[in-house]
Amino acid sequence: MKNPLNDYRIVILACLTLGLAPYFPEPHLLGKLRWVAGGAKGMMPMDWFDLAFHSLPWIALLRLVFLKVKPRD
Repeated sequence: MKNPLNDYRIVILACLTLGLAPYFPEPHLLGKLRWVAGGAKGMMPMDWFDLAFHSLPWIALLRLVFLKVKPRD
């Protein structure tokens, strides 16, 4: 069985759904990143968990890109 974290299609689907949802009025992850960039004043532990949760698909995508670009030894 193929590892889903190594499948581009699944990771990209996760980025477009979980990584950005809810979409309106702006993607949730973008709003959290703006909050952190603004000093993260008033962020509670649940907000930090939420940021990590919505960031995981993007981190998985960066990992796949890094593994694809990195020369094999």
